[in-house]
Amino acid sequence: MYKLKTSRSILKRFKVTSSKKLLRNKASRSHLLQKKKAKRKQKLRQVVNVSKKDILNFKSKLSYFY
Repeated sequence: MYKLKTSRSILKRFKVTSSKKLLRNKASRSHLLQKKKAKRKQKLRQVVNVSKKDILNFKSKLSYFY
């Protein structure tokens, strides 16, 4: 059987934990930060779990991590 390719773009954006959960960074943290409140920017720094519906789409693209 041929070797499966991992999607490198997904691998760069998400981290797979030891319990096979995916972690992601929140969006809206790259530019236009002047008008955002400090409390909002603090919350955008957090790392959160990817929803279960989205994980089903990523499983095939992250072949050797699941």
